[in-house]
Amino acid sequence: MLVDSHAHLEDEKFNDDREEIIKRCQKELTFLINVGSNIDTSKKSIELSKKYDFIYASVGIHPQYSQQEINKINMIEELAKNKKVVAIGEIGLDYHYEEPAKEFQKQVFTEHIRLAKKLKLPVIIHDREAHKDVLEIIKKEWDKELKGVFHSYSGSVEMAFQCIEMNFYISLAGPVTFKNARKTVEVAEKIPIDKLLIETDSPYLTPEPLRGKRNDPTNVKYVAKKIAEIRNKNFEEISEKTAENAQKLFNIKI
Repeated sequence: MLVDSHAHLEDEKFNDDREEIIKRCQKELTFLINVGSNIDTSKKSIELSKKYDFIYASVGIHPQYSQQEINKINMIEELAKNKKVVAIGEIGLDYHYEEPAKEFQKQVFTEHIRLAKKLKLPVIIHDREAHKDVLEIIKKEWDKELKGVFHSYSGSVEMAFQCIEMNFYISLAGPVTFKNARKTVEVAEKIPIDKLLIETDSPYLTPEPLRGKRNDPTNVKYVAKKIAEIRNKNFEEISEKTAENAQKLFNIKI
């Protein structure tokens, strides 16, 4: 088994060859999660999931869209009722740029967490340069109904264990293969294997040896290979275990 737990096949970068890429994914992957980032891409993710059995969808409003889609949580709730929707996300905080204002991001993030608990769905967390505030909101909203994954994790080992204690998984992407990825390599080495997911975040974050090119879900194998190397395990063990973890988190029956 091999699973990409986070991809964006609806992205315009796939407009010229989407069908071809999906056919390759069908051959190489057990399943993948196509992740929405606003109302439009959430709808497109659902459309892809309806068309292809092996694709599942996630719906949510990414922090970069939090101001322009500030009052659309009811629309996300309606979309989430589709049977192929397995998570709420991607949601979270992104402080890399000054906009949108933190107040909008925090409001939308909190609303999505509450919706996920109401619907008993896991959350897919986007955390960019906002570790402290993300953890603060999760701790404030946390109860035993809340679970999810920190996608393309960029925090410390210490923070990873805090997340794991709150029933979250840690997902690693292409950056674990980068030469300067000391912190991410340490996370890959030390966290429990039963709390690890792998992803591409395609078309972004292309792993070595393809860095600089457009990413696609089949490249998740390079992430698995690197983690196997770091943990001194074989590729099959990492690919199988991370696939099982994704099945468990997203409640997917194969």
